[in-house]
Amino acid sequence: RAFDASWIVAGMLECPPRFLQQEALLGVGHPRFTWGIAEKSGIKGDHFVGKFYRVFEDKFSEEYRQWQETTEGYKTFEKLSEQHDAKDESRFFSAYKNQYFNEYSPLGKKAKEVLKLWEGGDPGVLETWRMMNGWVYDGFNDTYEALGVSFDTLYYESNTYLLGKKMVDQGLASNHFYRQDDGSVWVDLEDVGLDKKILLRSDGTSVYMTQDLGTAQLRYENHGSDKMIYVVGDEQDYHFKVLFEIMKKLESPYSSGLFHLSYGMIDLPSGKMKSREGTVVDADDLIRDVIHEVRKMSADSAELRDETPEERELIIKQIALAALKYFILRVHPKKRMIFNPQESVDIQGQTGPYIQNAYVRIRSVQRKAEQLDSEDIDAYTEVHNTEKALLMTMGSYDSLVEQASDNLDPSIIANFAYDLAKKYHKFYHEVRILNAKEEGAKAFRLLLSKNVARTIQHAMDLLGIQMPEKM
Repeated sequence: RAFDASWIVAGMLECPPRFLQQEALLGVGHPRFTWGIAEKSGIKGDHFVGKFYRVFEDKFSEEYRQWQETTEGYKTFEKLSEQHDAKDESRFFSAYKNQYFNEYSPLGKKAKEVLKLWEGGDPGVLETWRMMNGWVYDGFNDTYEALGVSFDTLYYESNTYLLGKKMVDQGLASNHFYRQDDGSVWVDLEDVGLDKKILLRSDGTSVYMTQDLGTAQLRYENHGSDKMIYVVGDEQDYHFKVLFEIMKKLESPYSSGLFHLSYGMIDLPSGKMKSREGTVVDADDLIRDVIHEVRKMSADSAELRDETPEERELIIKQIALAALKYFILRVHPKKRMIFNPQESVDIQGQTGPYIQNAYVRIRSVQRKAEQLDSEDIDAYTEVHNTEKALLMTMGSYDSLVEQASDNLDPSIIANFAYDLAKKYHKFYHEVRILNAKEEGAKAFRLLLSKNVARTIQHAMDLLGIQMPEKM
């Protein structure tokens, strides 16, 4: 099927289904698309659409650069720089980019046209949109499955924006919002230290805020939630401050329970990642890189020699995902961090594989042990310092779980697991377990090891990390 290029402006920066912000082969002519194009390309669906996202950004950036060199662009800079006392031309134009897109950009104009057609139910636009969304969702689902991630409920902005528009109408009726002469709808938040925020454009189309209003309301209606936690990067801090203040103005019953768990972004040793500029590393690439590192390390492993290829691959994947997840979760959510694939798999460092190794070591001891006679434990009274350290550390676990929950901080659990594993490794090297001189010591140490393994497994399970039986 052929699609008019003006319909495929999927790089638009303000489109409800954020995945339709991708295609934008504007100026290239009238490309022909088929429903199987993503599959035929051999590229994972979300990656395929992401390429269009970057094409649009490249074309828009070039358009914006050329506009700056025009008389109109220069006069705009002169006029607004005097109003805002902006002397640095490059910094001004960087800050002005979004406003240019909305007011002057030919690409921006076409994007608005597509958005209006989409909200108006145009069959051709909807067909293109469904096709591209399908590619993206299929790709995302593959990644989530690889990471062991699942969701109970999914909300789509393409549905929630309608409820958001109703809430905007309610805000207008109650005088919490106001309409400009051009027909756009705004909210004034200057009384709480924020600025004026648009909620509906002059042509009646929605913005991200409109959709988020509807999504919050729908969550409340479906689940009766009195607290909602938004897990979104710190680049959206201002957006959520505005959203929460709007909810307070609307006197929503859940407005006092809204919380933004703002996390620091993740960089690679090579630098920051930006999806529009194509410098992002996909989760799929990261998973593949870490699995590759683990596979290299385990190539000559005697422990895995007797395993079937399927079992060996399962263990490698468990170790790799532990490396990836733990390396990220060990850092406080608000801190920006650098992810290093090689460092994440270091069996001697503060890593997921290091903790897994403690668990595997205990399971190996248990397999070699004879049946435990618990009556012998009472005879053991000379508790070693390393045993005391393990007991005290495990004794703090419940309170730390509660602390992590209260503070929405999984790094507390991650660091506890590392501390417990480190103390077990020390215990393992300093005392005899199966070869203990006394049966009471042997029984005590086996039971202690069993409880350490159980605690480590529980902590790592809270972090979504599986424990292998062998490494």
